[in-house]
Amino acid sequence: MTIGTTAPGATATLKVRPLSDARLATVLAPLVLGVATIGLWQLVVDVFSIDAFIVPSPQAIWTEFLDSRGSIWDGMVGTGRNALWGLVIGAVLGILGALVANAIRVIDLMAVPIIAALSVVPIVALAPVLYTMFGAAANTARVVVAALAVIIPVYLNTLRGLRQVKPVHRELMHVYAAPPTFVARAVTLPTATPYVFTGLRIASSLAVISALIAEYFGGPVDGLGKAITTAASSSNYPLAWAYVLGSILLGLAFYVVMLVIELRLARHRGGT
Repeated sequence: MTIGTTAPGATATLKVRPLSDARLATVLAPLVLGVATIGLWQLVVDVFSIDAFIVPSPQAIWTEFLDSRGSIWDGMVGTGRNALWGLVIGAVLGILGALVANAIRVIDLMAVPIIAALSVVPIVALAPVLYTMFGAAANTARVVVAALAVIIPVYLNTLRGLRQVKPVHRELMHVYAAPPTFVARAVTLPTATPYVFTGLRIASSLAVISALIAEYFGGPVDGLGKAITTAASSSNYPLAWAYVLGSILLGLAFYVVMLVIELRLARHRGGT
């Protein structure tokens, strides 16, 4: 979104960038950079005859990706399901927690050390403990790990957005004796929404990464993390990198979907 310029003394208007422009700007630049990087990667591997156990060529990875696309898709579905549940649960808890903390000062002060502690909990230490608690035959531990990773950015960004409402706007609502529901709908939520989506975009990638890492430490063998370790342990490095490619595509899919939802809502609010 951009702020349009107006004549001196006039009121600035909020202009929402068309979705087609956003799509072009968002996709074209990284696509060109990605193609250039892959081309350079292939050239370096061919010129210096780098062994596959160090780094396989993009051509070998792509061949394995196509040959194993069925198992890669199954792994993406397994990891994506855990990441999605973690994203939904973590987002709901983060937003509700921010609303409560913004409304009650004591809760806000009590939550500070908890949020600080959660933000530094290492997944490599947490995942084995959760597998012991919930059992290694279930995906519960992976969902919990993803949810914990999501809560932090969603909570912090939502709380920041809720506090961006200017005092003059709150005072105006108070003067008009506006009910709390109207204040939330007309002032608080529109101001906080961009911050909420910033947190959700960050959290969407973190959910995939956290669920993927949690798969390294146990649980069912239906995710990309297990597939990567299995392929690497059998010295099939191009296949392991093909699964890594699947995890990259999964993370991008989560991020892009969240970005499109944000752009759609921004477009609707802008009336274009």
